[in-house]
Amino acid sequence: MMSAGRHAAVPEPTDWLGRPVSCVDCPHDSMRAEGRCDRGRVCVRDRRVRRIDRFFAGNPGEAEAYLDHPYFEIRALAAKRASLFLIARLVGDPEPDVRAAVAQRLPLARVVHLRDDPDRKVRMVMAQRLEGAALVAMLADPDYAVRLVAVRHVPVDVLPSAMQDPDPQVRCEVARRMKPDVLPAMLYDVDPLVRIAAAERLAPAQLVALVGDPDLRVRWIVAERGDVAALPRLCNDPDPEVSARARARLAALEPRSCEENDDAP
Repeated sequence: MMSAGRHAAVPEPTDWLGRPVSCVDCPHDSMRAEGRCDRGRVCVRDRRVRRIDRFFAGNPGEAEAYLDHPYFEIRALAAKRASLFLIARLVGDPEPDVRAAVAQRLPLARVVHLRDDPDRKVRMVMAQRLEGAALVAMLADPDYAVRLVAVRHVPVDVLPSAMQDPDPQVRCEVARRMKPDVLPAMLYDVDPLVRIAAAERLAPAQLVALVGDPDLRVRWIVAERGDVAALPRLCNDPDPEVSARARARLAALEPRSCEENDDAP
């Protein structure tokens, strides 16, 4: 038997105002005949973003006609396809999605002021595009998501200035990109996820400093890839998986040392 879901009625397509989509007065009659417009699948009148995007992808020349449409999703998607000369007027659009689309495409000189846009979505686009001092300045953005994008793009020499960022996600990204000679400075971060990110990149000999870390995930990394000098203490780790891994590695590297550790009080 066919499941009930197979018989479920497909919702009628509606426009951005919730009204049923009608092809009766659609100006794209000829496109529909050519298969470039298809109600419920490829339609600029539909409220669903994917269907609108399919329309502009197949008919990019139509984008400029929709730059002033009242539905912001249509303006945003049209801005991604229309001529650069025409989308400049949307740089001050009231909707952040539209401004973000414009920020992504216009020359930097025309949109550099959007690094101070009130919406983080727009500022995140700018953090992806800016370079030099303008990008470094975005490390001080009030929103962690913008700073996260910024630390992924700034030169590695600048990263030490973000080691004390208030958000652990940002500090994790710093630890993933930091130069190895500066990375030990993040060994004692208050957040275990940051210490994990640092431990995954440290040289085996440097991991000895983390044998007493309060987080078992950090100690597991030490047991897994730390220098042999770090292993004896971990053989008696309170976490059985950490101790087992330390014992296994120590037995493989220095069998006698492991036996001596078993006899330790």
